[in-house]
Amino acid sequence: MDVVDIARWQFGIVTVYHFLFVPLTIGLTALVALLETQWLRTGLPDYLRLTKFFGRLLLINFAIGVVTGIVQEFQFGMNWSDYSRFVGDVFGAPLAIEGLLAFFLESTFLGLWIFGWDRLPRRLHAACMWIVHLGTLASSWFILAANSWMQHPVGYRYDAESGRAELTDFAAVMFNKVQLVTFPHVIAAAYLTAGVFMVGVAGWLYVRRSTPEQTEDRPMYRRAIRVGAVVALVSGLAVAVTGDLQGKVMTEVQPMKMAAAEGLYETRDSCAPFSVFTLGTPDGREEKFSVTVPCLLSFLGTGSFDGKVEGIDDLRQAYRAEYGEDPGTTYYQAADYVPVIPVTYWSFRFMIGLGMSAAAGAALVLWLTRPGRSPSGRWFRVLLLGLPLGALAANSFGWIFTEMGRQPWVVFGLMTTDHAVSPGVSTAEAMTSLVALTSLYAVLAVVEVRLLVSAIRGGAPAYVEPPDPSRDRTDDDALAFAY
Repeated sequence: MDVVDIARWQFGIVTVYHFLFVPLTIGLTALVALLETQWLRTGLPDYLRLTKFFGRLLLINFAIGVVTGIVQEFQFGMNWSDYSRFVGDVFGAPLAIEGLLAFFLESTFLGLWIFGWDRLPRRLHAACMWIVHLGTLASSWFILAANSWMQHPVGYRYDAESGRAELTDFAAVMFNKVQLVTFPHVIAAAYLTAGVFMVGVAGWLYVRRSTPEQTEDRPMYRRAIRVGAVVALVSGLAVAVTGDLQGKVMTEVQPMKMAAAEGLYETRDSCAPFSVFTLGTPDGREEKFSVTVPCLLSFLGTGSFDGKVEGIDDLRQAYRAEYGEDPGTTYYQAADYVPVIPVTYWSFRFMIGLGMSAAAGAALVLWLTRPGRSPSGRWFRVLLLGLPLGALAANSFGWIFTEMGRQPWVVFGLMTTDHAVSPGVSTAEAMTSLVALTSLYAVLAVVEVRLLVSAIRGGAPAYVEPPDPSRDRTDDDALAFAY
């Protein structure tokens, strides 16, 4: 492998690993805030216990996510300096705002939430977690705006003298048409992930609480199961709707990605079918067996069952005419502007299939836990384990498809991946970095799992009525800061 391949492997590993934590953190901040709000509204001790329990799991996930996320930005200077130089004026703005505004908003109010149980009025304390959640949404917005610019560059001009893309319209970058459909899709997927995570954790504790002294906690975990399942089901529907919108925008701005997602080589003027499952040659050109849905690809790409979907061959010729005979990358020279078909084809289906399965599983859980039912069989336990793992995998496959489907472009139509890599990095240096970071992340994975398993096994803490400073404050307390 050359430096480009190694750098791509490292960025892929780090990105996919980091994104295991991102959707769970976004969704859990909303669920923890919701649980605490329900405690304030109803006064039921169960909601406070669940708030503290899932809040602890959130903190573990948040901490590991921050550690793994720091490496993301360092990689731009380590392995992708030419890319950073080219897009720095555009890409740097949203990332800087995310770090200086959104992340500090998250971390500051998360600290207030952690240490403010006995010091802040209850409503203000609950508001802290809602602000943390708003901070995660703001972080997502700015990061996705930067990524959407890579998919569909807007609001810039190219300076031929410096060889850089320069920002001319910040609003255009922030409200890129790709961004407007990507953001709600990613956030809905985050809510889905957190919902099934709550279902899985609470369900496992529900099944395990079988001794007489433990059965009193089962109604609390049952309530958490149903809350998580409702959130997951509603979010799953939102994922489907926003994903449909995203597919149509993707077909408009990156038609090659949609063609690669189906392995469609010949343009279909109408009624392009969508293959649920296909066996054929590795490049997808020759089909041996497939299960297809007539006209579905046309609908996914254009909104009409009779819509036209361009094929890989025609698009390749169009790209050659617009950008030149070869995209300038050795890895993709044989394919010539075509992404790796098996990766795009299967990642697209795994993303859709696992996401739909998570939403369907949430609906099944709601049915199994309806009044009068107490599920505890082996299949129920398998379902509880599979739901969160499937949702996390669906998120990962979604990002793999998004980034691999854009190849060989690192910025669509402007810069190819091999031109973005750092020219001064040797193969040995790149490989050393890859091995070191992969090994470190493997250790962090063990730490994350052990911490989560230990916290989950302990279950929700016993109910302890927290003090309410807004009611219990004395005159001496009011003067505490004077000394």
